[in-house]
Amino acid sequence: MIQNRYFFLKRIYCLVCIFISALTSSAQIQPDTFKIIGNVPLYRDSIHKIIFFTSGLSIDADGSPRAYHADSTKGLDKLKYAGKPGNWNSIVTDNGKKDGMPVIQTKDDPAPGYYVSTTSLEDKNKKVTDPRRYVNSEEIAYFVLPKELNDKVKLGDIALVYNEANGKSCYAIFADTGPANRIGEGSIYLAEQLGVKSNPQTGGIEGEILYVIFEGSGKGIPLSNDEIEKTGQKNLTEIFLNECLYLNR
Repeated sequence: MIQNRYFFLKRIYCLVCIFISALTSSAQIQPDTFKIIGNVPLYRDSIHKIIFFTSGLSIDADGSPRAYHADSTKGLDKLKYAGKPGNWNSIVTDNGKKDGMPVIQTKDDPAPGYYVSTTSLEDKNKKVTDPRRYVNSEEIAYFVLPKELNDKVKLGDIALVYNEANGKSCYAIFADTGPANRIGEGSIYLAEQLGVKSNPQTGGIEGEILYVIFEGSGKGIPLSNDEIEKTGQKNLTEIFLNECLYLNR
């Protein structure tokens, strides 16, 4: 009985995704195209306080203790994506600046010999040189947005990410920032949950991924996958119930 209810609720959530994607299913949802990034239009619905768009999913290894290594063949991704000597941008350095020397994990760290890969969202209770300070791409569902998207979406906010090709969905946390001219990127774990090839070098998908971001839904700190899911379900349920009330007036 409990299992049947779980699958029923999950189906409801998927239907809501399709419902939002279609845009025409409700007179109450009246989104505006508030920004175009690359060739991807982003919509904002001020009533429900959501931003949504459909794009691809490229794979971000950042935050994984195994993301980068001096020997690029050992890292999950190519070292060039972490920068280069004198201009590092995704790893911790000994002086905390781009021109410093990369910090190498020791025997007490998750991946000895690898560099410490960072994400924009951090657990500030841990040391800067501790790989656990950052959101692990292999273990946590996260997505990436341009740093200056708008003033209503903050690091730590939650989204529902839906693969329109196979019907799989997953809640994810906004944990890393990317270039201003590109959108549609997420963690290794997120790709796995969506049934997308998750290799940072060869995986990803070019389209059919719907992102529904709940504005102001996060706490500005890393969360576990369970916490991400509970927060996402709460926000999506509120939208669904509000729609039911509106349509039954």
